[in-house]
Amino acid sequence: MNVIEIKELTKYYYIGRKKVVIGLENVSFSVEEGEIYGILGPNGSGKTTCLKLLLGILYPTSGEISILGKNQFDIEMKKNVGFLPENPYYYDYLTGPELLKFYGKLFEIPDKTVNERIEKLLYLVKLHEVKKLALRHYSKGMLERIGLAASLINDPKILILDEPTTGLDPIGCIETRDLLIQLKMEGKTILLSSHFLSEVERVCDRIAIFHRGYLLTTGGLDELIKKYNADGLEDLFVKTIQEFDRKGEKK
Repeated sequence: MNVIEIKELTKYYYIGRKKVVIGLENVSFSVEEGEIYGILGPNGSGKTTCLKLLLGILYPTSGEISILGKNQFDIEMKKNVGFLPENPYYYDYLTGPELLKFYGKLFEIPDKTVNERIEKLLYLVKLHEVKKLALRHYSKGMLERIGLAASLINDPKILILDEPTTGLDPIGCIETRDLLIQLKMEGKTILLSSHFLSEVERVCDRIAIFHRGYLLTTGGLDELIKKYNADGLEDLFVKTIQEFDRKGEKK
C-alpha cells in the first residue's frame, strides 16, 4: 500500500519578472508503507524542495500530492507525520525534555502521554543522562539526536528526514542507521534525504536520484545497479547524473 503518492509535481521559482528557476519538474513517485525510501542528489538537485512540498511548506506550481490518502495541507494527516529538517533551530535555553514537551503541546498530546514518550525517546536517542543539560551545551551530534526525538514525539506513521547524519561522527552515523532500521521494524515509513551514499545503501529499500530538479531514476538498489551496469550505489549515482548531463549537452 502506498502511503505517499506524488504525480507530476512541479515547482518553479520566479526571480524578478523574467527569470524562472526549476525547483522540480514533472516528478512522480510513490512510497510504500513500512519502507525506507531514499532521496539522493547533488546540492541543488531538488531534494529539499520535494520534502518541503510534501510537508506543505511550499506550494507546488502544479501536480498532486497524497499522504495517507489526504492532500499535503490536511491538518489531521499532519498529526501522523514527523519531520527533521537539515538545519533545525531550537531555543537553546531549553533542556531536551523541555524541548520535547514544547513539541508535544503543539500536537496537543496529553501531559501524561507526552511525559511517557519523552522518557522513552531520551533513552532511544541516548540522551537520558544529559536530560538536565541546556541545548546550548549540546554537541552537533546531540542536537541531531534530540531533533530526531522531537520528530518522533507524535508517534508518527511517516518520518521525513532531511540529512539526519549531517555533522555526526562515524559512531553517530552507525547509531542513527541502527535506529532507522529499528523504527522500520516498528512499522514506520521513512523518507530519507541524504548525501551519505554508504548509509543510504545500508538502510534503504528503494531510492530516487534527483538532479537539477528532475527525477532521473527510482527503484530497488539491486534492480537499478543491474539496469545501469554499475558497481555499487556510488557508481550508479555518478552514471545516472553523467548520462543526464550528456543528454542535456546534446540538445
